Amino acid sequence: MVRPHVLLLPAPAQGHVIPATELGQRLVKQGAKVTVINTEATHMVITKNWLENEGCEDLMQMVSIPDGLEPWEDRNELGKLMESMEKSMPTKLEQLIETINKQDDNKVTCLIVDFWLAWALQVVKKMEIGRVIFCPASTATLATMLSIPKLIDDGVINNKGIPQNSEMIRLTEAMPPLKPEQLLWLGFIDSTSNEVHFQDHVRLIESTKITEWFICNSSVELEPAAFSLFPELLPVGPLLASNRLADQAGHFWAEDSTCLAWLDQQPACSVLYIAFGSFTTFNQTQFEELALGLELTNRPFLWVVRSGQTKETAITFPGGYTDRVGSRGKIVSWAPQQKVLAHPSVACFMTHCGWNSTLEGVTNGLPFLCWPYFGDQPYNETYICDVWKTGLRLKEDKAGMITQEGIKSKVEQLLSDKTFKSKAVDLKEKVASSVAEGGSSHTNLARLNDWIHGKDAHTDLNVN
Repeated sequence: MVRPHVLLLPAPAQGHVIPATELGQRLVKQGAKVTVINTEATHMVITKNWLENEGCEDLMQMVSIPDGLEPWEDRNELGKLMESMEKSMPTKLEQLIETINKQDDNKVTCLIVDFWLAWALQVVKKMEIGRVIFCPASTATLATMLSIPKLIDDGVINNKGIPQNSEMIRLTEAMPPLKPEQLLWLGFIDSTSNEVHFQDHVRLIESTKITEWFICNSSVELEPAAFSLFPELLPVGPLLASNRLADQAGHFWAEDSTCLAWLDQQPACSVLYIAFGSFTTFNQTQFEELALGLELTNRPFLWVVRSGQTKETAITFPGGYTDRVGSRGKIVSWAPQQKVLAHPSVACFMTHCGWNSTLEGVTNGLPFLCWPYFGDQPYNETYICDVWKTGLRLKEDKAGMITQEGIKSKVEQLLSDKTFKSKAVDLKEKVASSVAEGGSSHTNLARLNDWIHGKDAHTDLNVN
């Protein structure tokens, strides 16, 4: 039986690989063959976990191509990594497709590529292969990038991406405003200059113009104004393994599932869950303030402290800390987050506001304590706190520190005001309807699947 063969090309970060892999799982269930293409560095990290996951039979496989960097070079230097990938990977991608088409009865029919790698569309267009862009970030963040030409025309930024004044930026009256410093290309933390990041964004936007579909890991219920501003963007999310009662694939760290048994021993709605994703780092002073703040709450907490969480070489807790918190605090290097957030013992989620984590919290009806780090995370925080009103900001003091007393105070405020939980549950129900049969995300994903299988004509979107 000949099947449509979809290539998935995610950006090399866990927050991109996981939703892309989840999308691939959905397409496999509908009869497509899927090949996930990762960089060699990413492939090495996730292969062990991948092999243990369901849904990885012959119809879904992983392959890799080099990113152009030497093994010893720092892949957290995002600007350098993206530049290298754009230079070295197009030829490798074309060669991979040619090899697949020679060896596999299921010829490549479609490429679904991460927005951040939109340059790959040129490769497959000349090979007459279907073209889909997938945005794993929030649609509001994407809308900001797609609005760059208008922001320049309106004099909000110059042609180097620099804001021309300190006024708040509004894309539409229905969307929350951004602080100028929240523009995505100004929010990176690597050594690449803001201007270079901005020019990268401009090139990406130009590359999107040849896509046939532009899909987003979000829902109309979460971001109605962003989808109204760019109606060619189609919601297909939230794409979460928990929505199909399965395990998550594509994670970079081995999960410590002992925390689930620990959660079983805690009272309902009592546990603080703290996790800051795969990039966030703290200096030692801030790390200790966080630790002491959790201790001060006198509540049970589950805290993910991965390697590299602090800027120092080794993770060091305050003296006597683990003895004092005892079994009230469970500290793990990585957690099965979707299962944790779905656990009835969890009361709230302290998060960096990465979009995947945000979606996972929303779909489990949890209130948030927000501590964004970089990139799109501050704007995600704005949605949580100001639009959905399901969380609170953790605010720095005059010295730029989020203090232990401030942490305790925000925890008490969030958990004592039942309005936050009520709004979170309401939002959960609205979002659940989008992925249920008849919902907008469910319908769009079904349309995409029909197009992949040749059942539905779909004209170019001509994204501008």
